[in-house]
Amino acid sequence: MTRGTMGMEKLGTRWRRLWPIFWTFCRIAPITFGGGYAMIPVLEREAVQKRRWIEQEDITDVLAVSQTVPGAVALNAASFVGFRVAGVGGAIAAVLGMMLPTFLIVIGLAALLLAFQDNAKVAAALQGMKPAVIAMIVYAGYRISRTSITDKPTAAIALVGAFVLLQKLVSPIAVIVLGAIAGVLIGGWRHRHGYETSRPQTYYTDPDYFIGEGI
Repeated sequence: MTRGTMGMEKLGTRWRRLWPIFWTFCRIAPITFGGGYAMIPVLEREAVQKRRWIEQEDITDVLAVSQTVPGAVALNAASFVGFRVAGVGGAIAAVLGMMLPTFLIVIGLAALLLAFQDNAKVAAALQGMKPAVIAMIVYAGYRISRTSITDKPTAAIALVGAFVLLQKLVSPIAVIVLGAIAGVLIGGWRHRHGYETSRPQTYYTDPDYFIGEGI
């Protein structure tokens, strides 16, 4: 086998590995209407349930890190998942998959905006989308809470964080940093006193969890 043939085979193998990542995030991208948080239920279904790229509890870690670094939450989350699956190439494929559909949609909407901005039906459709997006975010929060709130300390951190955010006492970044510090302190106290750190329950123990999967 010549060096050129081996190179082509390696390129083909790499493409077959990156294509599912690119295509998966191409399908997720149009769901991010209203912000990256609306994509959480879809990301969970595709990356955890269907593809099994990451575990259920990893979704929470990905979102936490995605909010602490500059950039859009959706793109950050996509890059982290892509990197977890296929390294730097996977991260690039995931980001391109997230950007391409939304870019084309925005270009199309911008071209039609002047013609339809005063259309009553378009305005009504947008008004109907907003509460639907809120419902998706609430659903995502509920699913994430099942793997994040595992005991009284984590419940207390969640309640205090929600109260602080609602009162607008500090920035969301400060809440995340303080939550991380609280987690380190609680984990250290448990370790010193011989308590095992509880691990969130995953859905992999349920044989019916993956019913209806497919690529």
